[in-house]
Amino acid sequence: MDNALLGQVALSYCPITDRQRNVTATRLTVFALNPSQALDAGALLAAVGSVWPSGGSKVALSVRSESLLADLLAAKPAENIMIEVPAFMASDPAHSLSIGGLYAKGNTLLISGRPTQPVPRDLLPCFKYSIIDLADDRRLDETAQSGVPRSIGFYQDGIRTVADMEGAFRRGAVAVLGWPIDDFVSGASSNGKKGVRPDLQIMVELINRVEREEPIDRLEATLKRDPMLAFKLMRYINSPAFGMSVEISSFSHAVMLLGYKRLKRWLALLLATASKDANQRPVMFAAVRRGMLMEALAGREASETVRSEMFICGVFSLLDRMFQEPFPDLLKTIPVPEGVYLALAEETGPYAPFIRLTRAMEDGLLPDIRAAQDEAMLKMSEVNRALLVALGMATQVD
Repeated sequence: MDNALLGQVALSYCPITDRQRNVTATRLTVFALNPSQALDAGALLAAVGSVWPSGGSKVALSVRSESLLADLLAAKPAENIMIEVPAFMASDPAHSLSIGGLYAKGNTLLISGRPTQPVPRDLLPCFKYSIIDLADDRRLDETAQSGVPRSIGFYQDGIRTVADMEGAFRRGAVAVLGWPIDDFVSGASSNGKKGVRPDLQIMVELINRVEREEPIDRLEATLKRDPMLAFKLMRYINSPAFGMSVEISSFSHAVMLLGYKRLKRWLALLLATASKDANQRPVMFAAVRRGMLMEALAGREASETVRSEMFICGVFSLLDRMFQEPFPDLLKTIPVPEGVYLALAEETGPYAPFIRLTRAMEDGLLPDIRAAQDEAMLKMSEVNRALLVALGMATQVD
């Protein structure tokens, strides 16, 4: 992906989760590294289109550069691209024509922030939703805070926990922006007992059997105890992201073609996405993307072993949330390579800087992204390219 813009911006992302706890879109935030540098809106649309092509899944662009956003509003983005417009720009007559044109074209427009002056009444219908930060809500007068009448549905921004998410939906939010994954309480599981959750025991058992390279018939017998997991595994392996030249028809067929070593990474992905808890869907969304981002950050020059371990490290990096158990205890039951253990349980070792970078790109704070990028000794263009590759691959397995 040769795009000069990728060296001029920093990117972060988060899911947009609806009331049914389904992830309906991705929010991509774009920061200008040099505020005085002119940025190319066409290059941004080309980069976005490589992941979310016209007619595909939706993405919301949150562009933190006034000049770049103004150019973007005047461009012709595909209809699946939603655009956030700060209230101060929405109230500026200079942008009325562009906003009206995008609305007429069919793009979804979102309005955020507090206006410096009232938004023109004839422009308000152009905005489908407002974005209200959690810190500005808390059952306050959202109309006064956002400058947008409550007849417009709202997205709640700044969500960090399941409690935050549920509270936002009680207040009437259409969807939430952020990562409701910070409810982890060290050492306590959701049922008050430590240990592997019952709905994930089969996957943990299967991973251990693959680690011991047990005969295929024993592996198949284990997997057959949960037909839905078997179906999901076959769907993953046959997804375009896996790149198989032939269709895999059975678990034994997968073992024969892949071997035990390559199979481990897809079992790791299956474990991280096996929860039946609807509130865990944003966690599973993150786990898939962390795994693919970690592998992409390793680079093509890395060995297959390193790339595989980076993938597993990213996928497993949220298991403490899913199992509600700290990593030092959890990884006694799930076999992982030493580098993965060090990164997750002790936050040290060769993979730890990359885990910190993936988290920074989720949190969306530019100084933290820059610091993590420097620690990982990567160029920003390499980081952004890896993120877009990972997000593109993830859409193929969702």
